[in-house]
Amino acid sequence: MAGATVSLDANEPQTEPVAGMAATAGGCPFTGAVARGPIEPIPVREGFDFTDPDLIADRIPLEELATLRQTAPIFWNPQTREESSFDDGGFWMVSRHEDVKAISSAREGWSSEENTAVVKFDGATVGPDERAIQREMILNMDAPRHTKVRGIIGRGSFTPRAIGRIADALDARARQIVAEAVARGTGDLVLDVSSELPLQAIADLVGFPQEDRKRIFDWSNQMVSYDDPEFDVEPAVAAAEILGYGMELGEARKADPGNDIASKLVTADIDGELLTSEEFAYFCLILAVAGNETTRNAISHGMQAFFENPDQWELFKAERPQTTADEIVRWASPIVIFQRTATTDHELHGTTIRAGQRVGMSYSSANFDEMVFDEPHRFDITRDPNPHVGFGGGGAHYCIGANLARMEINLMFNAIADLAPDIAPLGEPRRLRSAWINGIKGLPVRYA
Repeated sequence: MAGATVSLDANEPQTEPVAGMAATAGGCPFTGAVARGPIEPIPVREGFDFTDPDLIADRIPLEELATLRQTAPIFWNPQTREESSFDDGGFWMVSRHEDVKAISSAREGWSSEENTAVVKFDGATVGPDERAIQREMILNMDAPRHTKVRGIIGRGSFTPRAIGRIADALDARARQIVAEAVARGTGDLVLDVSSELPLQAIADLVGFPQEDRKRIFDWSNQMVSYDDPEFDVEPAVAAAEILGYGMELGEARKADPGNDIASKLVTADIDGELLTSEEFAYFCLILAVAGNETTRNAISHGMQAFFENPDQWELFKAERPQTTADEIVRWASPIVIFQRTATTDHELHGTTIRAGQRVGMSYSSANFDEMVFDEPHRFDITRDPNPHVGFGGGGAHYCIGANLARMEINLMFNAIADLAPDIAPLGEPRRLRSAWINGIKGLPVRYA
């Protein structure tokens, strides 16, 4: 298909970035105000940056995204080299569910490897050389290597059967986590509860010693919190720490294999070769973020959604719908946006996306698309079907740990409902300043 023009759609011609009136703040389910019906779209001014960390630290701009879905489904989002580390002037952003799905699921025409999946880095410390290193992570690989590495990671590791084997152990861990929190009376849900089960699950599944989970928690925080002044961090140092830790673990498992993912990966065969300890180390790096940060934030946002919608908490305590985890992931959209780079020209809604240009896929927008979800701004734990893109839009990069994440969310809220049914907030959530993570740093609560 090289050199071809791939037409995804051809409606609503647009050749220049959309200009409009100044944007204003409005109600958002991720702040204190609960959205209980259709929101009012607000105009989007020319030059509006949907990856502005100050914006995300305050709210997810659902009103502006609603405007884009209606009037500018492909929107030019400017960025400077200093702001993003990219020197291409910005990227095209798609906001409709169908477009996010189409690009995510495409077998060719798009690359995760070319510019990585992350739409914004710290321009002061990250340049082309640093981005190139990140191509070693599975998130930023293209076929055929991505296909091979993903096959090894997924084989017998993140399948429903493999996850099911640790369900009882994780249930016991979830209950212990909540029981210890209840004994303290009050605390920070993020530190006491949300972060604990994902870390313990990763340790059990992959083979990390449980006593190392605090170090992994700190390293993962440092890697993704570079836009937040509360964290005095050096992401490159944290990444090096995780890589060093992963390489040591990989070497140890090669010498003495066990019944864990680490052993399976470093003794796997890729075209006659073993997965190197370095490659395994990069898997540890992405797992520390994808398997920890995202599930932790989903649990935190889920609890806040229950606080804001007490009828849904009562329903959950009474019925425990299996649809709950997916609605929490949809509502939270822990990853705000990822990107692909066009490897050939594309036509989308009358706009030509040139080969080499970046396209951001707004999961936060797609998960509230009125054309797909009935009353999308209503938190409904019985929502079914729920074709959200919180685990990705499908295709080769669909979240390999989705089954584990759903289990962790269900187990944690079951434990809270049983052991802390009267949990209540003691303050507003503290949001992470980030361009691409919908994160909660702290959520003060009364457990009993």
